[in-house]
Amino acid sequence: MIPFEEFLQLPTHEVAAQVRASGPKVCVFPVNGTRRWFLLEHAETIRDDFFEAYMDISIKNHVALCAMLFEHGIEIILAPVFGRELMRRGDEYTQRVGIDGLVRTAADKNYREFYERYNVRVRFYGEYRDVLVNTPYEYALHAMDEVTESTKHNNRFRLFFGVFADEATETISRLSVEHYLAHGAIPDKPTLIQNYYGEDLPSVSMFIGFDKFSVFDMPLLGTGQEDLYFSLSPSPYMTQHQLRSIIYDHLYIRPTPEPDYTKLTADELNWLREYYRKNQDYAFGVGKLKSNLWIPERGTEE
Repeated sequence: MIPFEEFLQLPTHEVAAQVRASGPKVCVFPVNGTRRWFLLEHAETIRDDFFEAYMDISIKNHVALCAMLFEHGIEIILAPVFGRELMRRGDEYTQRVGIDGLVRTAADKNYREFYERYNVRVRFYGEYRDVLVNTPYEYALHAMDEVTESTKHNNRFRLFFGVFADEATETISRLSVEHYLAHGAIPDKPTLIQNYYGEDLPSVSMFIGFDKFSVFDMPLLGTGQEDLYFSLSPSPYMTQHQLRSIIYDHLYIRPTPEPDYTKLTADELNWLREYYRKNQDYAFGVGKLKSNLWIPERGTEE
């Protein structure tokens, strides 16, 4: 196992080679805390349209984050965008951040240049057609279809935007019935994945979230074997150091088999006992409120 500090100093292409050598990676990366990040880091410089500035800066950040993941050898990103709660947030936010954000995945030059430069195939998954058809927001479907069509021949990386993918049971049931009626057989899991996402996908390798611990919007791809990570800072703050820490843990730390406890030395057992006793009052996922925001209990606070 390469030492962690040495791993941090490797050229990016060498990290990517190690990631690829371990098999194809599917990373679920719901960029969360974006408004918080924007208010803290950019809002003071905004003089005109707040929502327009928010979208412009957030898209540039999202492109940079996806590029960093791709450059480090992660070939497939699932990016849950929003669920049905979006429709309850109010018309201005729903349209300008949510629906117009979908349109921008096709129209924004930062996204389009990114897809071309990195040879990215874009798809959308979720129940977005059922939700948007016959609503004032149906126009977004044209943009989503357009970017799917225009990038369908790209074959280096894949980016899947999750849109209303929070209630997939009925869709999966419908796909199962349709397959049975067409083929006279119950579909297996790979077939359902193909029908739901539009192409074959491996199981999720890692989930990188922020804020309260929860895993969501990755229908059919979760196995219980994926590695879960939650950042202390909102997702847009992700650095190369943070990403490499996650990758190192995923490649080298988590796969290490547990020892035979009966063969641990007395010193090792004493250390382990003391560590558990010191931390027996704590649990990951417990938080506290600061300015009515949830903060991890064990997080560092200035």
